[in-house]
This record gives sequence, C-alpha cells and structure tokens, in this order.
Amino acid sequence: MKVCLITGEFPPIQGGVGDFTNELGKALADKGVEVSVITSTKGQKGEYPLSISPVIKSWDWSSWRIILEIVEELKPHILHIQYQTAAYGMHPAINFLPLRLRLTAKRPKVVVTFHDLRVPYLFPKASRVRWWVNLALALWSDATIVTNEEDLATLSSYSSITPLAIVPIGSNIAPSPPKSYDRDGWRFHLGVGSNDLLLSYFGFLNDSKGVETLILALDKLIKEQRFSVNPWLLMVGGKVGSSDPTNIAYLRKIEALIEELDVSSRVLWTGYVPQEEVSANLLASDVCVLPYRDGASLRRGTLMAAFAHGLAIVSTNRSDGVTNGELKEGGNIVLVPPDDPEALAEAIADLAKRPALRRKLGEGAKRLAQMFSWESIAIKTLEVYERILSSA
Repeated sequence: MKVCLITGEFPPIQGGVGDFTNELGKALADKGVEVSVITSTKGQKGEYPLSISPVIKSWDWSSWRIILEIVEELKPHILHIQYQTAAYGMHPAINFLPLRLRLTAKRPKVVVTFHDLRVPYLFPKASRVRWWVNLALALWSDATIVTNEEDLATLSSYSSITPLAIVPIGSNIAPSPPKSYDRDGWRFHLGVGSNDLLLSYFGFLNDSKGVETLILALDKLIKEQRFSVNPWLLMVGGKVGSSDPTNIAYLRKIEALIEELDVSSRVLWTGYVPQEEVSANLLASDVCVLPYRDGASLRRGTLMAAFAHGLAIVSTNRSDGVTNGELKEGGNIVLVPPDDPEALAEAIADLAKRPALRRKLGEGAKRLAQMFSWESIAIKTLEVYERILSSA
C-alpha cells in the first residue's frame, strides 16, 4: 500500500501535528506501508523509511498544483490529510482539496484526521461559513478520523459524514532520558532541592491551555502559608511553536502576569530542547499540571506525554460536563474545575503531602499510556484505509 501524508508542519518545525505525522509515518512503514509526506518548505527531507517532500511555501490555492503534481507522480492509494487549521495558516485551500481531487480521473482515496475542530479564517463575522468549510473537508473526504470522543460526538450528528472513525494520538515524547540521567542530580542542576515540590507544565503556550490559572495557583502556593509547600514550576519545551501566531500575544500576557505577581524566580523555562532532555525534565518533576480551559482530552499530545512518563497529573474537568471513560479520577489523574486557581492550588498541595497517591496516579498513567502505542495507532489507521479501499 502506498500512503501520502499531508501536514502543514513537520520536524524540525515545532508542533504536535508534525510530530504525530512523523511517528504515524514510521509506524505505518513498520507495517510494510510505503509512506511519503508532503509538508512545508520549513520541514526537513527526513530519512528512511519516510520520503519527505518539503515543498509547500504557502498553504493557499497555489499549493494545489504542487500537491496534484506529486500525487500524479507517486500515485498513492491513500492521501491522508492531518488537519489543524493553524498549521495551514488559517487558509481554507486544504479544506477544498478533497473536492478538487474528485475532478481528477484517477484520484487516491482521501482520509482526513481532525486534530481539532478549530475553523479557518475567511473574513470577519464568517463563523457559520467557517464551520461549514470544516464540514466540507469531512464531507468530501472518503473517510474521517477524529482523535477523541468529544469530536466524535460532534461530527456524528452529521449523518452524511461517513465512514467516521476514532483513532487516538500517542505520546510524541518517549520516556527516554539521557543514559547518564540521575533524577536528583537533574533537579540539583535546575536548582531544586530534594524536598522541594517541582511542578511541570509541558506544551506551547496557548489561550486554551489555562496557564494563567497555573501561575495564579503557583502564587498562592508560594505566598499562602496554609499550603506548607516549597514549589517550583518548570515550563518544559518551546514557548509558542511555529504555527499559531496568537500564541505570541498569549506568551506576553503570561510573562506580564509572572512579573506582576513577582514569582519569576520560581518559574524555570527550559526552552526548546532535544527529546531526551524533555523526557528528563518531565521525569524530574513531582506533579505535572495541565489546567486546560476546555478540560482534559485525549486529543492533547502533552497530556499523552505526561501519561507515558508515569507522572502524577492534575488537569481540569470539561466545562460541558462530558467525561472521558479512560480518565479515572484518583486512578490516573486528578481533575479540578477550569479557571479556578484556588481549586488547583488545593489539589497540588494535597498531592504534595501524599506521595503514595502520587505513585498510584503515576502507575495508573503508565497503564493508560500502554493503550496508545504507535503500533496500535498504525493498526487502527490501516483498518480505515483498508475499509475504504475495499469499498472502491
């Protein structure tokens, strides 16, 4: 089988969708699939087993010609779009690509994976049209994949979107610190004492991530004696990524809040570092705090990485009341209301005093992560491919 993956970002571009595409491609190749990738010119050519074409300068209408030329040359059985609107510059051209391909005599089957359901920018006050553009991407594709139960429920309400499958994402960061890794030594290098509480946050800064809630909770933990903890916050990874320009404004907001509260001496930034250092930083922490404003979801690669590293995790309930069956309160995660610094601080302080619970949560996290191996993800993706190819 020949599969061509399309992604707006690909390593070394910083972004979860690019990392996902890389891992999925390698896992598919391990199953005997011939995998090619079409991506931005900022991507890399890559190494075997993937054939990378970093050829798209702009994801506007001009990208069609380049994509069609590559498709004509490679003649893949499957063209699989990895969709996150920010990775395509908020332009709708990628949304209409499946329709354009339907005008081609010998076209590949088109699959789209929605990494989120954010809509592209068209023009001011175009919200309904923008949502329809996302629906068009699903309607004109031969199969649609979502990564989580929430998005599955949203798209399932449209009977014309078939077939519709759920394939989860995995962790883009394996728990593989440097060979010489020593946890106490790593913490000492960070300036964190053995009895201090090291909190970790992983991922780019984005308005949906609730980082201001985390900073406010940190301020409470530092300044209110009732918590009786000595906390540090380790911000792991790059700050804003390469795709979403709105992240820069949000970063400035967070930096201003840190200065206003005078907690900068307790906030440590790693910046973008190699994967083995990301892993070491996560493993050095006592509690991973991910206070998403829209609630914990298995579509979050950062959450999946925390599970893979067996961390005690504090995150947030979904505001719409939807719960994911895999997330077990007190079993593999602790959940608090979003946008609630007091509740977040109390949950962190409780875990600081209960090492046995932290261990229990970490063990539960590791068990959950085993369900989302890249081999399993590749097998489920292949099932989607084979289904639509057999119906041709």
